[in-house]
Amino acid sequence: MAREIVLYRYLFRYRTIIPVYIHITMQEQKFDILIADESHLSFARIICDEMASSAQARGTGIAKRSPEYIQQKMREGKAVIAFSKEGIWAGFCYIETWSHGEYVANSGLIVSPAFRKSGLARMIKRKIFELSRTKYPDAKIFGLTTGLAVMKINSELGYEPVVYSELTQDEAFWAGCKSCVNYEILMSKDRKNCLCTAMLYDPKDHTPPKETLDEFKKNSKLYERFMRIKKWKLLNAFRKKQSGEQSKTKSLFHYFFNF
Repeated sequence: MAREIVLYRYLFRYRTIIPVYIHITMQEQKFDILIADESHLSFARIICDEMASSAQARGTGIAKRSPEYIQQKMREGKAVIAFSKEGIWAGFCYIETWSHGEYVANSGLIVSPAFRKSGLARMIKRKIFELSRTKYPDAKIFGLTTGLAVMKINSELGYEPVVYSELTQDEAFWAGCKSCVNYEILMSKDRKNCLCTAMLYDPKDHTPPKETLDEFKKNSKLYERFMRIKKWKLLNAFRKKQSGEQSKTKSLFHYFFNF
């Protein structure tokens, strides 16, 4: 089913972005996913605005980044950007490094609303994962997510759920969470837990992607239930702490979520 939407097209000849009104049919979409460079700098503001809008719509936190920061990643060749075959901006993701390159994070994954549910997020994740492995072959690649869909994509690449203590302890990484609406919850748990689920790919000790995906499929309902309960427990405990109320007796989930 086609619908009219407004998207953004980059005119390379004039180095400018213009709004484009088009009719789009999702099942017909194909994409070009490129390593971003200086020719894509003009998209930084659009990308940042879309990240903020998406987080607000989902009601989840996001570590905000400025257009200048996104542009820096483009200049360094540490980002990928996606376009439809018509040249319409469709998605983005970038690389961050921590602990002197020991850890790598694929951050800021965003897909333009018009192209969601098209499989583009999976394509972008695979491209940025391959770029990370090329640039930092010995690094551990990790991610924090509140979404089951992203967990599934990560599982396809060989990521596994881990506790927060297995992530980088670089202060600069955790400082990036300060702009997230859930930062106070993270700090109240001494950075051992938050609403996000941590996942890690260790090149020296990892399970084959087929096995991690099979494990995810087998336990997806359990993950979904745990994530819902985790969110409820964390938010409830945080609200009680703020209001000065006494918390209830700890349950079995204390052992899963470090309460």
